[in-house]
Amino acid sequence: MLSKAAIWMVIALVLFTVFKQFDNRQRPAVDSVSYTQFMDDAKAGRVRRVDVQGRQLTVTSADDKRYQITSPGDSWMVGDLMKYGVQVYGKAEEEQSFLMTIFVSWFPMLLLIGVWVFFMRQMQGGGRGGAFSFGKSRAKMLDESNNSITFADVAGCDEAKEDVHELVEFLRDPSKFQKLGGRIPRGVLMVGPPGTGKTLLAKAIAGEAKVPFFSISGSDFVEMFVGVGAARVRDMFETAKKNAPCIIFIDEIDAVGRQRGAGLGGGNDEREQTLNQMLVEMDGFETGQGIIVIAATNRPDVLDPALLRPGRFDRQVVVNLPDIRGREQILKVHMRKVPLAPDVEPAVLARGTPGFSGADLANLVNEAALFAARRNGRVVDMNDFEKAKDKIIMGAERKSVVMPEDERRATAYHESGHAIIGKLMPKCDPVHKVTIIPRGRALGVTMSLPERDRYGYDKQFMLEQISMLFGGRAAEEVFLDQMTTGASNDFERATHLARDMVTRYGMTEALGPMVYAENEGEVFLGRSITKTTNTSEATMQKIDAEIRRILDTQYALTVRLLNENRDKIEAMVAALMEFETIDADQIDDIMSGRPVRPPKSSGGTPPTSGKAGGTPPAEPKASPDPSAANPA
Repeated sequence: MLSKAAIWMVIALVLFTVFKQFDNRQRPAVDSVSYTQFMDDAKAGRVRRVDVQGRQLTVTSADDKRYQITSPGDSWMVGDLMKYGVQVYGKAEEEQSFLMTIFVSWFPMLLLIGVWVFFMRQMQGGGRGGAFSFGKSRAKMLDESNNSITFADVAGCDEAKEDVHELVEFLRDPSKFQKLGGRIPRGVLMVGPPGTGKTLLAKAIAGEAKVPFFSISGSDFVEMFVGVGAARVRDMFETAKKNAPCIIFIDEIDAVGRQRGAGLGGGNDEREQTLNQMLVEMDGFETGQGIIVIAATNRPDVLDPALLRPGRFDRQVVVNLPDIRGREQILKVHMRKVPLAPDVEPAVLARGTPGFSGADLANLVNEAALFAARRNGRVVDMNDFEKAKDKIIMGAERKSVVMPEDERRATAYHESGHAIIGKLMPKCDPVHKVTIIPRGRALGVTMSLPERDRYGYDKQFMLEQISMLFGGRAAEEVFLDQMTTGASNDFERATHLARDMVTRYGMTEALGPMVYAENEGEVFLGRSITKTTNTSEATMQKIDAEIRRILDTQYALTVRLLNENRDKIEAMVAALMEFETIDADQIDDIMSGRPVRPPKSSGGTPPTSGKAGGTPPAEPKASPDPSAANPA
């Protein structure tokens, strides 16, 4: 930046000097004595000497005063001066040298040509952001000196690390595989949910092998000009060949690798040309070049089949959400950067965060450090982690919201209905915390923490989950004889669960084990859309009737359970009105009929070992996996 600023300052100074010089030459100074006065003085004998240099006259008066005037080109001037007795001296004109003449005459033009050449070089290839550098690859290169990430920095995906370990050996010693006739995969496609560490794993491969790492996003290839993306693909592979062995990492490859010809109105010509060029470049690799292309995506279902055939991305590495052991390892990796109190147990936090990705766990550690900094603590303790977990799962507390007493009581009954039904249903996840403090977009939250990671869901679990979702509205009707808008999200999730049971999972006798809907993977307003297959009107009526039967049955069960446990509901409402937040121990006191103990701390209590667990973020999912946090 400083060098460019200095160049512009020099150019501006030179231009100012040249134009100033020409401006002075074009506007000579006006004589102080007129030529007529000079001739009158000479005629009167008041001029003693005149020195003539071209049209410039240096006049010396009788009293030795000197001044200069310019001759108007009077050819009789010398004769008249001699007649008046004036001494006339001639003086040769100062001639400029040939080089000076060329410099003065041609310098402005040469300067303009130089500036034009400078700009053209900058635009065509000098800078990465030049106007004519569209075809240059935007891949960022990391070499051994600035890529210190290794497999030790990647945790929670042991299977994926095993799948890519041989890539490291190939990059270190390609001949080891080639002399036996083996061929290392040219492309590796990493598939997994967001935040699971696909990019980090690719950097670790390059860091372990100590080879250059080119990183680029799929969207960097697509421009409004046709052919630019293909040119960038060619330039990227040419640069990679010069630095082989190396790794090319393409993040979010679905931005450019979507199936050709799909979608309304045909495909995008620029995107398809870019994809075609990428296919040609990957298929054109010669044996022994040592270039491995690693791509990452969350949507492998939309990729073009030509990308996934052998010879291109012929190996898929699945990077799933970590299990409890993986979460503990990830937490330990991120906890290296923060000072920890002795009471921090990564194993307990891992049990309390099922469904968290690596990015979620990194955010958990960061939020805990921020909570510790706010209280001016020197170390991060377990209470900070509990506060951070509550903030991530349930949302930040909105203590500034002032709720009227009747709305606080209605919220307390609503959340108590969720919690009591959750405790009475044997297959529901254990209720960990209930609060009527507004968090995120909810006025209150009932948070359930699974005891273990769940990979499948049975019919009874889904029915009980529907009952728990109905607990809030049922409590409002039974105890307050009113209906509020707080149950809208509960109804939406319950209806979605019932519809999936009927149309996707074959969990009803009336319709049997047949799929009546397909999840097309489309997303609208943050939710995946389930499209019903071509079915008859009569079948659609049966589907609607079966969904209605499931919902009505579970709602009636919920109302019956609440009527049978009125004392527990009233006790929990009283505790919520007093403490605003109650934890698992206080809920157990209520269920057993004991007096409710005071809360241990304002930030929440660590879960016990028997009921430790966690949930994904509180936003409801479109799958049968219901969110454990139930916003009011």
